[in-house]
Amino acid sequence: MSLVAIGINHKTATVDLREKVAFGPDIIHDAMKSLASRSQSGEAVIISTCNRTELYCNAAEASDVIQWLEQYHGLSHDAVMPCVYQLDGQQAVRHLMRVASGLDSLILGEPQILGQVKQSFAKAKEAGTVALTLDRLFQTTFSVAKKVRTETDIGANAVSVAFAAVSMAKHIFSSLAHTKVLLIGAGETIELVARHLKDNGVSAMVVANRTLERAQGMCEEFNATAITLTQIPDYLPKADIVISSTASPLPILGKGMVEKALKQRRHQPMLLVDIAVPRDIEAEVADLDDAFLYTVDDLQSIIEQNMASRKEAAEQAEVIAEEQAHLFMDWIRSLSSVDSIRQYRQQSLAVKDELVERAINKLAQGGDSEQVLLELANKLTNRLIHAPTQALTSASRAGDLNTLGQLRSALGLDKE
Repeated sequence: MSLVAIGINHKTATVDLREKVAFGPDIIHDAMKSLASRSQSGEAVIISTCNRTELYCNAAEASDVIQWLEQYHGLSHDAVMPCVYQLDGQQAVRHLMRVASGLDSLILGEPQILGQVKQSFAKAKEAGTVALTLDRLFQTTFSVAKKVRTETDIGANAVSVAFAAVSMAKHIFSSLAHTKVLLIGAGETIELVARHLKDNGVSAMVVANRTLERAQGMCEEFNATAITLTQIPDYLPKADIVISSTASPLPILGKGMVEKALKQRRHQPMLLVDIAVPRDIEAEVADLDDAFLYTVDDLQSIIEQNMASRKEAAEQAEVIAEEQAHLFMDWIRSLSSVDSIRQYRQQSLAVKDELVERAINKLAQGGDSEQVLLELANKLTNRLIHAPTQALTSASRAGDLNTLGQLRSALGLDKE
């Protein structure tokens, strides 16, 4: 049994495949329970964000987890396998720590991923798919991420996909102060987008969300207007910039809706940034004149600039992740040693109990006490030293000096 991490992310797959393997909030609990039932320890955590889907569990073979992923989403092996990365043991531990610390993010050092990993862990606990190993792993990972944030500059001038989206808008519009913005969704990412927009002078914002109450709560901070998703067609023609990030399994903006809005705008250009997976905006919108559609994959140039500025801090963070992953594996190995010690002790006690019971029976039958005691001592000694003696003999005959040295040390033969 080994700790296994299976994943598909922005480095290995396009948006098309990433949205096919994503786990929405309506299915993730059942999915984790299903995966846990295939795990040897009954544990499983699934992390599913815009840029990655990762599965963590204890499995005999990584191929079993990949097969489960393919079957769960009804995908072919040929479609999934070229885009999958598989890690086990210390590599899996280190990878999770890098993910939570923002070292594997689309934008290096972005802080939102830690919150997303924490949410995934919380959902796994709700689903009952977390026990000793994964609980310790994720709690340790959260401590590592905090250590990285406090001891390096990885979080300096914090950036995110939201920041990149607003930066894209700044490249297209000379000034954002006079633009009208429609935000679709009211989650953490859209809230961060709104904050960046406000910092850049945007004052005319409309927030569309499935639940009006959630949108209104966010709008109070940014003096924005809250609407429902059904009201989008009424407000879309007024929007110069549309930025969308929801958990909807189906597109919210179709080609027809955007085409109609552009006609009402008399073909004034409209920037649309879709940072959701699955996508909120139909890909065909990009075919329309005067509609400029960008997805998370299109933000790569901005991301590369941020990566360059954070390279030194990332190197320091990598050292921390490596050290902490090694320490975690020491803990994993200590669990095995505890089991071995318990087993060895139980075995020795069983031998003692067996021989003592025989000695007591012989004494009860009138046996000579001195003779019974001597026989007990000899048999107990012989039984306890039998396995070590065989191991010493085997190592000596094979000329295995390393094993012989370890056995001598374990038996205390080198202490004098």
